[in-house]
Amino acid sequence: MQTPLELQIQTLPDNPGVYQYYDKEGKILYVGKAKNLKKRVQSYFTKNHDNYKTSVLVKKIVTIKHIVVPTETDALLLENNLIKKLQPRYNVLLRDDKTYPWICIKNERFPRIFSTRKMIKDGSEYFGPYTSFKTVHTILDLIKELYPLRTCNYDLSKPNIDSGKFKVCLEYHIGNCKGPCEDYESAENYQNQVEKIRQILKGNFKESLKDFKRLMTDLAMEMKFEEAQKIKEKIEVLENYQSRSTILNPKISNLDVFSIISDETMAYVNFLQISHGAIVRSHTLELKKKLDETNEELLELAVVELRERFHLNAREIVVPFPIDLGDPEVSGIKVTVPQLGDKKQILELSERNAKYYRLDQLKQIQIVDPERHTNRIMAQMQKDLRLSVEPRHIECFDNSNIQGTNPVAACVVFKDGKPSKKDYRHFNIKTVEGPNDFASMEEVVYRRYKRMLDENQPLPQLIIIDGGKGQLSSALKSIDDLGLRGKIAIIGIAKRLEELFYPGDSAPLYLDKKSETLKVIQFLRNEAHRFGITHHRDKRSKSALTNSLESIPGIGEKTMITLMKHFKSVKRLQIADEKAISEVVGLSKAKKISDFYKTIQSEKK
Repeated sequence: MQTPLELQIQTLPDNPGVYQYYDKEGKILYVGKAKNLKKRVQSYFTKNHDNYKTSVLVKKIVTIKHIVVPTETDALLLENNLIKKLQPRYNVLLRDDKTYPWICIKNERFPRIFSTRKMIKDGSEYFGPYTSFKTVHTILDLIKELYPLRTCNYDLSKPNIDSGKFKVCLEYHIGNCKGPCEDYESAENYQNQVEKIRQILKGNFKESLKDFKRLMTDLAMEMKFEEAQKIKEKIEVLENYQSRSTILNPKISNLDVFSIISDETMAYVNFLQISHGAIVRSHTLELKKKLDETNEELLELAVVELRERFHLNAREIVVPFPIDLGDPEVSGIKVTVPQLGDKKQILELSERNAKYYRLDQLKQIQIVDPERHTNRIMAQMQKDLRLSVEPRHIECFDNSNIQGTNPVAACVVFKDGKPSKKDYRHFNIKTVEGPNDFASMEEVVYRRYKRMLDENQPLPQLIIIDGGKGQLSSALKSIDDLGLRGKIAIIGIAKRLEELFYPGDSAPLYLDKKSETLKVIQFLRNEAHRFGITHHRDKRSKSALTNSLESIPGIGEKTMITLMKHFKSVKRLQIADEKAISEVVGLSKAKKISDFYKTIQSEKK
């Protein structure tokens, strides 16, 4: 007998629509869209889900509701609206819900132009919304410099003006307004200026520039050079603003560009609005992942959200890969994936904007919420390195035996992606004679984890061996001897190409050179090398000092120790005079030491 849930799935239609999952308490869990409701919903219950959160979601579903819509595009729009309204637990979280500023051309006889956060449906025109007030102020300052418009809120109806109800204010006297309140400027002339401003707000500077240049020429012909100079200054202001805005072929117009950058937990979608070859708006939207959504799914959702939020109406959008926004004939949207040319360049610019935005956000998180930053990196490393658990405790080994002398090894320890210097360890090679890196690595790894097992210390989740396949194989012998194979992940990193080697896998893994995972591994490797070299250098220095003293006839071990305690180094002993040495070890020995170093100095000369 079928369960109520199975019955609900069985009776779903094969139409486009939106489905909603509810738990036993009637709380909304998830909202999704589908070309075919029945097939899409069935896939949740027939597949084995790799993602843990999706498996948990499916177990909680008790009731399924659906809404049938005419087209896939309608399903996209409805899904977006329901997610924002219901905020289901397992849906992508759309960040940034603030109100953005608009530039309003007021619906009145002599329209005022100003910024606002509220849209009033009174026939006024609104341009935007803009993502920052700085942009709005820049545009309004430009308009004010080019066209003198009124700023008062008087009702400048013809009867009011004819009756002499208003008087010009200071703005008129300083040249910022032409005085329509006293009929010094006609409504027709004022509306012509408003139309030019309307074109500028749309990104079209051509008409305004043409008019100003014609006016400048006419004034110059009439010998009105001061007025012509003022117009020339306006042209320079407009051309300067245009040059800063225009970055593309001016023929590219009315185009929206979208790109996406994502990591383990977040996605960042940047969009650029292009009009007349100029970027008139840029914005980056943050999306918090909930069910390991693909970039295609996230970009589809973001495109719908951004077009709705910013009232975008371009008939063509540029994206990095194909996305499904429904039938183009129904949606009226052409989806372009450029391979080269101007559109490819603007897509790359959008991707750079998304990357920089992500980096800025990560830097801020690292400062204000270091725990979240650490959790994100650990999750990313687990995914990139194909580990079963997060590598909260990592140990890295490196050998040092320059010119085959004084072989030593170093083990550095990182906890939560940061150096834990109190846990660093040096190893003097005991069982290997001569420069044998493989045997040395086998010895050190065995000694390290034998001791940790004996002392019941917590083992690391990941071991990194500085070296290629040979070094990794040597370390694995010790891991096998200790019965730790499968209990600790172990990889090798080759220096030259930053290749990562896994046990039993002949093909290396290559990580993105800019990935945070590779940066952590490189930091570990470099730290192990630095720590090992320091120890090796100290050991060589001590060996050199000892050899220098041992070669002096008649000087024994006790005398050497006494001298080192007093002079601290052989160099200081070499430059000390015989009297200073005699005060420590007596005249007889002091003479032997002094004569020995004098002989060495004369031989060097």
